[in-house]
Amino acid sequence: MFKVMLKKEILQIISSNKFAISFAVCSILILLTFFVGANSYLLSRDQYEAAVQENIRGMDGITDWRMINHRIFLPPQPLAALVNGISNDIGRNINMEGMGELRAHDSKYNEDPIYAAFRFLDLNFIFQIILSLFAVLLLYNAINGEKELGTLRLTFSNSVSRSQYILSKIVGSFSAIIIPLLIPIAIGFILLPLMGVPMTSTDWISLLGIIFSGVLYFSVFLTLSIFISASTAKSSTSFLVLLIVWIASVIVIPRASILISGRLVDVPSVDEINSKKSHYMRQISGETLSAMGNFKPTSNNDIMREFNEFMDEINTERDEKVTKFNSQVNQERRNAQMEQEKLALNLSRVSPASSFYLISSSFAGTSMELEKNYHEQAKAYQKVFADFQREKEGMTTGGGMMFIVRKAGVEENPIDPSELPEFVFKPPSLESRINSALPDLGILFVYNFIFFLVGYVKFLKFDLR
Repeated sequence: MFKVMLKKEILQIISSNKFAISFAVCSILILLTFFVGANSYLLSRDQYEAAVQENIRGMDGITDWRMINHRIFLPPQPLAALVNGISNDIGRNINMEGMGELRAHDSKYNEDPIYAAFRFLDLNFIFQIILSLFAVLLLYNAINGEKELGTLRLTFSNSVSRSQYILSKIVGSFSAIIIPLLIPIAIGFILLPLMGVPMTSTDWISLLGIIFSGVLYFSVFLTLSIFISASTAKSSTSFLVLLIVWIASVIVIPRASILISGRLVDVPSVDEINSKKSHYMRQISGETLSAMGNFKPTSNNDIMREFNEFMDEINTERDEKVTKFNSQVNQERRNAQMEQEKLALNLSRVSPASSFYLISSSFAGTSMELEKNYHEQAKAYQKVFADFQREKEGMTTGGGMMFIVRKAGVEENPIDPSELPEFVFKPPSLESRINSALPDLGILFVYNFIFFLVGYVKFLKFDLR
């Protein structure tokens, strides 16, 4: 009897006009997401490669490694085009000097504002908004709708247990909706390599993790819809309740959590931090000027070389002080930010939509850790770059005042930019992505279990008359 009821449930859903329209819309959006995502990645890759080449061309004719304007760039990642996260909002290039604080510039929206207008066309949007609403529209009357039509009493005139009925309803609904949607998703998977998007094994596994978490998130709204339908007498009431819950879950709670955490945890503004840094920099610059008055050459043969070495020592000492102070104020602000972020994320996890967003951005490598990872790797590269400059010229740049003396009649050879140490950004490992996603995956499992359990219990007490 369970198989008969399961088959009936599947046929009932896929033969409805609501399913046909919803499936068509979702399929088009899924395919469009993969197509636009692949195109976006290819465009970003071309821009990245052009920027790297332009950076090298800008060094043509330069004869001193201290005179170069060297930048490092955040390369585009394949999954970032499918799950944007914060990848388009952070700076993508850093002016590199051997000393001083590093700052990222030029987010994607600075160069291509059109992406800001259509920023939500990604897998997060498809699952968070479209498919969750799809579940609500198809299943808001899963139980009480059949009662209103009289088919519920007719079904139970046969030897059908309530357990069999509710289980066939849940399994049948899930199978009828999810399995057909795997078709456009599979086509989207095929589109990526066909369009030239390079996918590593880590990318493929991460993408499967995103789809799995999306299915898990969808099933939350499926079990929720059946629970609400079994808890209300009229389908119009269950639709209204589900719509309110959907709006609160997808729109209100994630944004309210940010506003609440912003009120409860005070974070110094960027302007306040920069003001502190500027004040300290002026103080240190005064000390540097005073120290310059103590310069005394040991001989008159190579005064400029001795002066540059003297200034390099002063600049190194100054940079250590400035770096220490900047690190301190940055860490103070970062600690406050981390406390605020932690509170906001914990509050937002009341919504399964927030948990899914955190899972998908973790798998895609576009979570809030992206900016931190990029900056840390840039700082590590700065040390390599400083050592390279010292090896080539005896000193590095970025500390402040520097004099370069050209000897008359001496021809200097242009530098070879290919000698520069290469900056290679390392995306998070698969293990770190999974570990980051696990807590929120657990939350979605808990939501599914709770809504399934309460829906099951509610239906056992449901009035079939």
